[in-house]
Amino acid sequence: MRKRLLDSVIGFFSVDGFRGGRRRLLLASLLGVLFLVAALWQVFAAAPSNFPLDTLVRVQKGTSISQASNELEEKGVVGSSLMLKVLVKIFGGSRGVTAGDYVFHTPKNVFGVARSLISGAYGVELRKITIPEGTNVTQIAGMLDTFLIDFDAEAFIAKAKPFEGYLFPDTYYFYENASPDTVIETMRNNFEIQLKEVAPQIAAYGRDLDDVIIMASLIEEEARTNETRRTIAGILWKRLDKGMPLQVDAVFQYLIGKGSADLTLDDLALNSPYNTYTHKGLPPGPITNPGLNAIINTVTPIATPYYFYLSDEDGEMHYAATFELHKRNKERYIP
Repeated sequence: MRKRLLDSVIGFFSVDGFRGGRRRLLLASLLGVLFLVAALWQVFAAAPSNFPLDTLVRVQKGTSISQASNELEEKGVVGSSLMLKVLVKIFGGSRGVTAGDYVFHTPKNVFGVARSLISGAYGVELRKITIPEGTNVTQIAGMLDTFLIDFDAEAFIAKAKPFEGYLFPDTYYFYENASPDTVIETMRNNFEIQLKEVAPQIAAYGRDLDDVIIMASLIEEEARTNETRRTIAGILWKRLDKGMPLQVDAVFQYLIGKGSADLTLDDLALNSPYNTYTHKGLPPGPITNPGLNAIINTVTPIATPYYFYLSDEDGEMHYAATFELHKRNKERYIP
């Protein structure tokens, strides 16, 4: 059977097969139909050349089939809103389109788009995001903007600023379309959960929680090892209790994006309540979001005779009990 069919096709396209005007006309008609079908497919069904890959496409609740189809054509998801509308009506019936956020990671033809809209196959994936300890709100916003789709970083900063210090640094899994409110709520809830582990130690130390978190945010930036952090915590709490300026350089990274090595005398005189050189006491709020270790280190300080400390180029800490000894350490270890 297959051989006879193959022989017939070969015979049709052979020299002999083309004899006669009727066969030539039939072939021309067939080619014309195939060309028309291909053209119609390209115009009405194929994925447009500007198909929005990895872009959030939102279908609002209550949107009609016609509205959704027109909007998706405008966004380049489909080439023909009419074709999409027809397919949704045929295969979706009274259900229409399913509202929600859609993300297409590969181009889809109109049939694939219609199937997604009818079934609510959003295509939104989970993204793993690690927020390091000591990251501030602005830095977190930049990271989220990189990993999430159409993330409103400015709105996140505005809403998260009041919670600086209380957004727990950790590894999170957020959906690609996560909103600023969702991220903030998740990180705040995690902070509350994690804080329960150290609540007894904080209570035993007898300091106000807000003060502890502010100090921990400073400690997080001033040192990296637990022992060094505990030693510096002892120094800073002692300076605070004696009414001495804390003189912590880390606040300038938060204020003007400068580290210790780049600070000028004008920077040190900056008029800001966060400037721990010109203002005594703790800053008005945390400068980062500290991790659990930094919080524990803050409430378990090591008692020493020191009032001053500095870090050399290799990150080695040098302590001094008097300002004169501190100046000598500066001359010796700071080029």
